[in-house]
Amino acid sequence: MTKPYMKPIALAVSLALSLSACGKHEEAEKAPAASSTAPAAASTAATAAAAPKSVFDISELDSNIQACQDFNGFVNSKWVAANPIPNDRTRWGAFDKLAENSLNTQHDIVDAAAKGAASAQAGSIEQKIGYLYASGMDEAAIEKAGFDPIKPKLDAIAALKSGKDVAGYLTQNFTTGDMQVFQFGSGADFKDAKMQIGFTQQAGLGLPTKDYYSDAKYKDIRDAYVAHIAKTLELTGVSEADAKKQADQVLAFETELAKASLAPVELRAPENQYHFVTLKEADKITPHFSWEDFFKAQGVTVDKGFSLSQPKFFAEFDKLLASAPVDQWQAYLRFHTIDDASPLLSKAFQDNRFDFYGKTLSGQPEQKPRWKRVLGGVNESMGEALGQLYVAKVFTPEAKERAQVLVDNVRNALKVRIQNLDWMSDATKEKAIAKWNTFLPKIGYPDKWRSWDGLDIKQGDYYGDVMAAAKFNYQYDLNKIGKPTDRKEWGMTPQTVNAYYNPTDNTINFPAAILQPPFFYANGDDAINYGGIGAVIGHEASHGFDDEGSQFDGEGNNANWWTKEDREKFDQRTDRLVAQFNDYAPIKDKPDAHVNGKLTLGENIADLGGLNVAYDALQEALKKNPQEAGEKIDGYTEDQRFFMNWARVWRGSVREKQALLSLNTDPHAPASLRAVGAPSNMESFATAFQCKPGDTMVRSGDKQVKIW
Repeated sequence: MTKPYMKPIALAVSLALSLSACGKHEEAEKAPAASSTAPAAASTAATAAAAPKSVFDISELDSNIQACQDFNGFVNSKWVAANPIPNDRTRWGAFDKLAENSLNTQHDIVDAAAKGAASAQAGSIEQKIGYLYASGMDEAAIEKAGFDPIKPKLDAIAALKSGKDVAGYLTQNFTTGDMQVFQFGSGADFKDAKMQIGFTQQAGLGLPTKDYYSDAKYKDIRDAYVAHIAKTLELTGVSEADAKKQADQVLAFETELAKASLAPVELRAPENQYHFVTLKEADKITPHFSWEDFFKAQGVTVDKGFSLSQPKFFAEFDKLLASAPVDQWQAYLRFHTIDDASPLLSKAFQDNRFDFYGKTLSGQPEQKPRWKRVLGGVNESMGEALGQLYVAKVFTPEAKERAQVLVDNVRNALKVRIQNLDWMSDATKEKAIAKWNTFLPKIGYPDKWRSWDGLDIKQGDYYGDVMAAAKFNYQYDLNKIGKPTDRKEWGMTPQTVNAYYNPTDNTINFPAAILQPPFFYANGDDAINYGGIGAVIGHEASHGFDDEGSQFDGEGNNANWWTKEDREKFDQRTDRLVAQFNDYAPIKDKPDAHVNGKLTLGENIADLGGLNVAYDALQEALKKNPQEAGEKIDGYTEDQRFFMNWARVWRGSVREKQALLSLNTDPHAPASLRAVGAPSNMESFATAFQCKPGDTMVRSGDKQVKIW
């Protein structure tokens, strides 16, 4: 289950869904990154002394654009013009290029595992990954099977006679890790974060958000969705007329679910992520769906209760169990069963799914090649196991130790910032520092790898293998319920180009794959490293104090540690950041398509706080090495290079359809705006580039935002 409170940094992360049976979008940007050289963290003076040449290519800078007017254009416009988006992607930039490099490294790993699977140690992760990848690449077997793998499920759906049957079917289906209508998994109790409880979450929609079901501007997408549903059903032998009828039923059904669903902005609020109930209280909300039967079937013991996180949604789900005709339920379940499984079925199903989710929704011209899609399935099914092989190939314990130096320096800078705030009372500062003291940084990869004993992967059965992994991972997750929270467990694989903060365990996490250029250079100067990975570290640490993270204490509990006056001051400052991003309209020829400042607020707070903290850490590093501080590299000062690398990290372009989709769903602002949003609020940027009041990159007076 996706943890709604996990705070990642990467681009368009809300759309980074896999191509496995549970995915809902074609773009699989979880694809991780690799490096043939083990990265290492900057250690101030030693780093500069080891730098034989610049690691920033200044020929990429556009001298025709003034840094104080369009900093993103100054740093990135030439690169963007010279690097068009590949046809199998909806965007292309620093993150994506890193992910592409990683795919190639992972491809080598899984290809070697497939070739050596028969002779590998029986039951080893090498053998299981090898068989899984090989079965996914066996197109002849997959074509021959057609949709045979899902016929038992389709037959079970056809046999449903009542709402009670539907409830029983859903309950049983969950036991296999195949979730429909809603999601269920483990998570830290918001009121006692040291313990894991069960969480149910709204789901069940095939379109991106609830607005797509009602807003007139999405009519064309709704029409295309209905056509997609009908075509999907026809591929399994449903007649054209019946498929059209069922497609209309599915849209009508999902429209009712959408009315009761929360919007992305609403889902950011902790009170909408957690609603603790007893079994009796839950059954009152859903009298036609027995939670006692559900938990018994899943093998989960619920003691005091669980989180029925969006009660309005579940009340509507129950209403539909009682009132929706069974043939409408059958149409809904039939379609989603086929659609979810399509990436694992024959080419006709794969192409049909891509036509809607890839082309129509995201504007992606071509489907990813087969090996990339199968590799996405391997990551979804056995991601940490693949990460274990990845780390052994590209990331050393020494690199992990050196990365710790940079993490410590940036964290210390954040502490100083908190202590020196002029708008926060001593009482709240004391609580903030107490939370800072309990931060747990995790670098590179887990201290202990999870076991894959009990997962049976067979040769030549791709659908069966992925379903076996889904069930195995589902049970692994459910086994945490009722047990203490393990703060050392990772929510991302080591090969993921990303980083995250989790407020319910107060950890900041930096997978191995992001500890490489352009974020980090072993032989780069301090400015480059602090402007890259240093700002990422600061970003994740600042999430502990963003609009959402600040509602959790150092133990991970959703508790207020603010005075009333300090919270009001905080809200006044964050409101200015909301207004700043609300003003941005990033899509050419779409002046009415604005960024949602509320949806992106947490990430924008983290960008602003993280960049300020990283800048402070750089100044401390330069104090210890005044020679480096006073020298220019390629004609640019350390302060200038710091901001230049920050902007370079966010370079890239995106297809228009994907850009529009992201504005509606993604808690991250467009990359081009992240390059300029935070720096424009910093006097240090204006000083570094000699910007003047009135320049576009200089926000002043009531327009300037200062938080952490």
